[in-house]
Amino acid sequence: MPLKIAVLPGDGIGPEVTAEAVKVLQATGVSLEFEEALIGGAAYDATGHPLPPETLALCKSADAVLLGAVGGPKWDNVQPVSLRPEVGALLPPDSALDGEIVIQQKGQLDFDALQMRLHPAESRIRKLSAEIPAEFVAFDLLLWKGVPVWKEPLKKRRRELERKAKKFVLSPSTPDRKQAEKWLARLAQAGLDGVVAKRLDVPYLPGSRDGVAKVKPYKTADCVIVGFRWSDKADGRISTLLLGLYDNAGELDFVGHCSGFPAPVRRELEEKLPKMVAKGKLSDKRIPGGQSRWSAGRELDWNPVRPKLVIEVRYDKLEKNRFRHGTRFLRFRPDKDPDACTWREVRPPRRASDLTVPKLLSAP
Repeated sequence: MPLKIAVLPGDGIGPEVTAEAVKVLQATGVSLEFEEALIGGAAYDATGHPLPPETLALCKSADAVLLGAVGGPKWDNVQPVSLRPEVGALLPPDSALDGEIVIQQKGQLDFDALQMRLHPAESRIRKLSAEIPAEFVAFDLLLWKGVPVWKEPLKKRRRELERKAKKFVLSPSTPDRKQAEKWLARLAQAGLDGVVAKRLDVPYLPGSRDGVAKVKPYKTADCVIVGFRWSDKADGRISTLLLGLYDNAGELDFVGHCSGFPAPVRRELEEKLPKMVAKGKLSDKRIPGGQSRWSAGRELDWNPVRPKLVIEVRYDKLEKNRFRHGTRFLRFRPDKDPDACTWREVRPPRRASDLTVPKLLSAP
C-alpha cells in the first residue's frame, strides 16, 4: 500500500521547491501517493483562510506532509493578523488571536525597522522582509474553532491561550506585582517602553481602554537647547524647543523636541532665545525640519541658537538616535555645563546581563 504524501506548495518559491522535491521522491522507487492542497496566501485568496478545513483534513489523513513556503508582501496587510498566511497556517479554521508584529535586532525591539514596512513599493517591502524578518507575538485568544473565547474573562482566556497556542511566541505574563516591577525596571534594555496592566475579570473589549492601563517608567535627561520654532498661531510665541546631546567626538546631535511650557518658563524662553540665534552647531546625522513621510511634504522652519542653555526634560522612550515622543520640560539647569550633556547619560553601554527580547519572551 503506497504511503500518502500531502503536498502543500503554498506561496512564493514554494510551488517550485515542492515540484522538484516530488521528482526526487518519485525517483527513490518507494511506493508513494501524492495529493496537493492549498495553504498560505494562495489558500487565503481562494477560500478566505490560509488553512482551509480540506487542507487540514488531508494533512491529518496523510503519512507525511511536504510543505513549500507561505506568505509574502502581498498579504502583509491582511486583517485580522490571525488570517495572514504565516500566522493563520498555524491556526485551525475559525480561530483568531490578538498580538503584535515586532522586529528585533541585537536583542532589542527595532521600531524604526518596523516603520520602514509602511512603504508603498512592494519591491521595497519584499526586500526588507527578507533582510529583517518580523515575527508575531500573541497575547490573547479571541476565537478557537468557532468558540467565542473573547466573551470569557482574561484569566480564562490567558489559560486557554497558553494551552492551545503553543506553536506561537507568547508575550510574558504574570499576576505577581513584584515580577512586573522587575520587568518595568529593565524593559528599556530590550527596547520596550513599558508594560500593559489588565483586569483579569473582564471579557475582551475591542476598541475600549476599560480594564487596560499602560504603565511606563518615565526617565529624565539634561539636554542642550539647540533651536526653537515660532508658533504659527500667535506672533512672538515660541511653540517648540529643539534639543541636542554631544557624542564622543564632541559633535552636537539633534535628539528631539520639547513643548508645552508653564507660562513663566515660556516668557523666559521668549526673552532669551531670540537673542541667542546663531549659525547652527548641529552634526549632519539628523537635521530637524526636513521632509519625511509624516510631514505631508512640508518643511518645518526652525531657528538655531548658540548651545548655551541646558534644561532637564522628562521622556518615556529613546529610539536609537532620538526621543520617540515629545519630552516635557522640568527645569532649567544653569549649574550644568552644556558639554556634559552627552549620549552616555541616556544610552549607557550595554552589559552582558542586560535584558534582551529573546530572554524576555523565553521567561516562564
